[in-house]
Amino acid sequence: MDSRVRRLAEKMSGAGLPQIAVESFSRSAAFVASNGETLIREADIQPADAVSSYEEISGYENRGLEVLGQTAVVKLNGGLGTSMGLAKAKSLLPVRKDVSFLDLIARQILHQRELHGVELPLILMNSYRTQDDSLAALAAYSELAGSFPLDFLQHKVPRILTETFEPVEWPEDPSLEWCPPGHGDLYIAMASSGMLAKLLDEGYRYCFVSNADNLGAVLDPSILGWMASGELHFAMEVAKRTEADKKGGHLAIDAQGGLILREVAQCSDEDRDAFQNVERHRYFNTNNLWLDLRALDQALRSGGFDLPVICNEKRVSASDPDSPRCYQIETAMGAAISLFPGARAIEVPRTRFTPVKTTNDLLVLWSDAYEVSSDHRLVPSADSGNRNPVVDLDPTHFGMIDDLMQRFSEGAPSLAKCDRWRVRGDHHFGSGVVVEGNVEMINEDVERKAIKAGSVLQS
Repeated sequence: MDSRVRRLAEKMSGAGLPQIAVESFSRSAAFVASNGETLIREADIQPADAVSSYEEISGYENRGLEVLGQTAVVKLNGGLGTSMGLAKAKSLLPVRKDVSFLDLIARQILHQRELHGVELPLILMNSYRTQDDSLAALAAYSELAGSFPLDFLQHKVPRILTETFEPVEWPEDPSLEWCPPGHGDLYIAMASSGMLAKLLDEGYRYCFVSNADNLGAVLDPSILGWMASGELHFAMEVAKRTEADKKGGHLAIDAQGGLILREVAQCSDEDRDAFQNVERHRYFNTNNLWLDLRALDQALRSGGFDLPVICNEKRVSASDPDSPRCYQIETAMGAAISLFPGARAIEVPRTRFTPVKTTNDLLVLWSDAYEVSSDHRLVPSADSGNRNPVVDLDPTHFGMIDDLMQRFSEGAPSLAKCDRWRVRGDHHFGSGVVVEGNVEMINEDVERKAIKAGSVLQS
């Protein structure tokens, strides 16, 4: 082993990380240290044009219900809402008054348990920073408790100095010496925590995985039945790309004819236009994935379960422009589609993909453009006509959650008939404001502009 990689492994072992995580990261680090190719070139792939259709699988619901009792739900819950100024799990953000993402997730699971008469475990993949707050929030749902722990922890990995490939040492804030390994850590973390073995020992065969901030992602018996009937080991839900999705990871076909996932960090500058061409690369990964746990266990035991490496370069301290540059080595969960022979993708409706990455997304969900369904999903409201409003708020004044709440202190505006809304400059919105069509608002004054209650803003 390269001496530099050995020192990285020793740092992980010294921090008490399990051997399977140390070995997996060491292989990724060795690949980067040897100048392994982490980019996926446009010349080496083809667009993925033919995927299964959601409309084709309605006949598989009964099969899905037959195996529902062998299925678990995992939610990726390791992310902090730091980009929105939140110092706790993003899933604890409110989506309705006194109702968080995590509240709706718990209610979705309890509804499906009652409807179908199965235990249906809910399991969070937490990080060290999200675990305590998230489990405290779930304590309000005592009926969730069952034979499985409510969570397992993702790992952490060392950041690496770009100049020397040595582990970052930062005594002023030792937490900056580490970074998350990306959600591709799911598979290793399930194994190292004992969660995978426990699920298999208890007779569970399938697992539905999705992001905690995607409230459209509920277990769908038809997709489960399609997967089980086809004896698929891995399936990915994809959706048609729009301009709003052009920076997200897209599906493609490699030189061997297999499906792969390409993330923007795996794209060269000269290939960026092709990557963002939504007519060429038509499908993006929703991060709603379906796993055959037996196949996953076998793949991990074979020792060949190495996901494509993503290498990001950053400053050690984001607030210190003079701090040294470092590598963050990550993997993507969806990239496992290339590791399972016969893996499939299925195009699903956009209603199964309602993520929140910014305060823009959060405001749309707060508004009447969405409503909570009887099964506790957040879906486009009847009044919206399936619109997907594009909101672009000035990040200087609306980018943080506290700023957003302050400027919409009297409630979210009506966006049910909004197509696009761009706001620049500082504004405060009164109650009952309505936005219709395509609206742009600009306030170039330093003083905040008040929008009166009941105002109708139209294109």
